[in-house]
Amino acid sequence: MGRGGRGVRAVSDTSIEITFMYRGVRCRERITLKPTATNLKKAEQHKAAIEHAISIGTFDYSVTFPRSARAAKFAPEASRETITGFLTRWLASKEKHIASSTFDGYRKLVTLRLIPALGDTMLVDLKRKSVRDWLDTLEVSNKTLSNIQSCLRSALNDATEEELIELNPLAGWTYSRKAAPPKEDDVDPFSPEEQEAVLGALSGQTRNMMQFALWTGLRTSELVALDWGDIDWLREEVTVSRAMTQASRGKAETTKTAAGRRSVKLLRPAMEALKAQKACTFLADAEVFQNPRTLERWAGDGPIRKTMWVPAMKKAGVRYRRPYQTRHTYASMMLSAGEHPMWVAKQMGHTDWTMIARVYGRWMPSADQNAGSKAESLWDRVDNSLSHAETFDKTQTKQDG
Repeated sequence: MGRGGRGVRAVSDTSIEITFMYRGVRCRERITLKPTATNLKKAEQHKAAIEHAISIGTFDYSVTFPRSARAAKFAPEASRETITGFLTRWLASKEKHIASSTFDGYRKLVTLRLIPALGDTMLVDLKRKSVRDWLDTLEVSNKTLSNIQSCLRSALNDATEEELIELNPLAGWTYSRKAAPPKEDDVDPFSPEEQEAVLGALSGQTRNMMQFALWTGLRTSELVALDWGDIDWLREEVTVSRAMTQASRGKAETTKTAAGRRSVKLLRPAMEALKAQKACTFLADAEVFQNPRTLERWAGDGPIRKTMWVPAMKKAGVRYRRPYQTRHTYASMMLSAGEHPMWVAKQMGHTDWTMIARVYGRWMPSADQNAGSKAESLWDRVDNSLSHAETFDKTQTKQDG
């Protein structure tokens, strides 16, 4: 800290450094004075005067330290920027550089959460405690809390790069609550009977699309972005490399993760759906599935729910679940049939099978009474071979003797 912990210390034969806190930032400035005992005492008095000016709101950094690199950052026009002003500017700068779905998520968090709660706070005055106290009042899930903090943390990282603040108050810190037990109905697949009823309530393109969804596990955003050029008829595979959400405004975008870009094996019911769909859209050589009302590509899961999914659920007499449950249905069907979890993970676009085991573990067949018998049989063959070799060696040794 310096002289007796007073925030003053000699740093060379001709200068003294003083340390003080201003707008939540620890500042160090040098004074050109020979560090004699008398001058060190003067530096202490100068530091005390600075701290007094800060406490009563009259301190002007650029006047006190006109040659300091920090003076511009603490200029009145910079220090007056509020969270509202900064986040509005930051959000606009992000629109061209991130996926539409990510930007839409940030936009909602900034306009509906961050600005109403923190907007009047000066950017340089934002403290971790004020963020924590606010988050503690929200009745939302840990996932939502994480999303809010991720957005704000990213914005504050950019603020530090612009040298608007010295440190990101959220760096290396995350607020969360004790997680509630997961809901049992988060994964709610359709039974074979329900699948049959739903498909029976549909016809033409909508039936083809739902059968394809049930037997590929594609996300709705991936499903509507498919083009006929993505289908490999010889290998019986579909290449998934794009997704289209309502936030992307009709424009397909590259999937967010490398694992999401994948080749999915087309099982027989999926191939049958594609062959039936050929009569509808194949000659146009563009999108695979269309909204039958507009004869154009679906704009996202919203129109699918409103114009096709909800009426089909009612007509089939099946308890309502969102369209995303077709993906859960695919996973549960594959695992119940005994397919390897790693294969299922790759089909669905996950990097490993730990998520599959965690989410869909109850559909994995449990070990039966004969579990391990294959390994035992393999060992018996190896053991018999070893015993045969030992007997041969002993016989050969006797003959040689």
